Amino acid sequence: MPFEMTIFLVMVGVFAAGAFLVKLPVSISMLLAAFSALLVSGNGLGVRHLVEGTFGYVDTILVIATAMIFMRAVQESGALEALNIVIIKRFRKVPVLLLPLLMLVAMFPGMITGSSSASVLTAGAVVAPVLMILGMPMASAGAFIAMAGILGMIAPPVNIPAMIIGGGIDMPFVGFEVPLLLLTMPLAVLFSWWLGLRYVKKTAWEDLAPKLDLVSYGKYGPRLFIPILVVAALMVLGKVVPGIFGMGLPVIFLIGAGLGCVVGKRFNILQAAKAAVNDALPVLGILAGVGMFIQVMTLTGVRGFVVVSALSVPQALLFVAIAVTMPLFGAVSSFGSASVLGVPFLLALLGRDQIVTAASLSLIAALGDFMPPTALSAIFAAQVVGEEKYSRVLVKLILPSLVIVAWALVFIAFSKQIRAMY
Repeated sequence: MPFEMTIFLVMVGVFAAGAFLVKLPVSISMLLAAFSALLVSGNGLGVRHLVEGTFGYVDTILVIATAMIFMRAVQESGALEALNIVIIKRFRKVPVLLLPLLMLVAMFPGMITGSSSASVLTAGAVVAPVLMILGMPMASAGAFIAMAGILGMIAPPVNIPAMIIGGGIDMPFVGFEVPLLLLTMPLAVLFSWWLGLRYVKKTAWEDLAPKLDLVSYGKYGPRLFIPILVVAALMVLGKVVPGIFGMGLPVIFLIGAGLGCVVGKRFNILQAAKAAVNDALPVLGILAGVGMFIQVMTLTGVRGFVVVSALSVPQALLFVAIAVTMPLFGAVSSFGSASVLGVPFLLALLGRDQIVTAASLSLIAALGDFMPPTALSAIFAAQVVGEEKYSRVLVKLILPSLVIVAWALVFIAFSKQIRAMY
């Protein structure tokens, strides 16, 4: 057995033992896996490589931290509740439009922060009661917001798995917006109808109004949406006129958070920022661990060995391996799946369009948040809707998950043709 294979098995074994058996945080498990590989390979403690790896995703860490602060400011100001009210009041008699719009609202935090958990626990917690008021059972409402969390996590502008996969081959996170929209938005519309259309009927405003919090929107009105609109405008202008508005996502999110302090309900921005960063720490820790893991894989030759092994697999079996292993490995961490498996799979598919392929692989990796025993999105969604057994939510997600895998594999198979379309 090649020495690189031995090192790889040690890394995976230590990682799995730490995450599953000892129940350590994923970030600590990845640190221990990287450290064990350094020792086995004869590189000693290798502190320098661990530090370099930690800073490998510092730009992504800054984006997530500032995005979480912005998201907390939007939530505290009352903008999320107000957005719900506007959509329900306008589209309550047209369920075929109402459901996709509620799905988009539930996806919004994930789109900004790149975290499915953030999406479920913020906008999902706001949307879920509305879905149940409209007639959806708890399990279906939970599946709805869990799916919104996954799709929001993958939709632009922030997609952490795609950033990790691209970073593994030094590919910048540029040009991903269109393929990510094509991957996620049709599925968002489909699953919103799939999970909710049979239950949601036309409802009179008089029946809904007493069950909604109308205070913030009634007091502050449309100005609550100014931070969201300014952030969206600066993102677009940063692409169109980068010389003037290319200030970077962290600065844009902080500008939006500052506006959130003055347009709606008053709140302590320092306490909100502290709470937001505290919520983001598990994700930030995972990114630091992923950086160390990839750095040590590269140093010890494991990364090259995995890539060469993946290249030797027939294309048909490669697609099967992608469909099976990436979601299963994502049960520990979808980010870990993106780094450990996404990077070699992308290199094994070098003959295809790299941006479309990386975007598709990130969508499959995200399904790890549905996989037991962790199943973070499904567990949090069940808690939000009050469903005691999260397995009832998971059952609703089985067929949609298979559709997601098939959809992503189609994008990989026809990546060049899809790229030629735009």
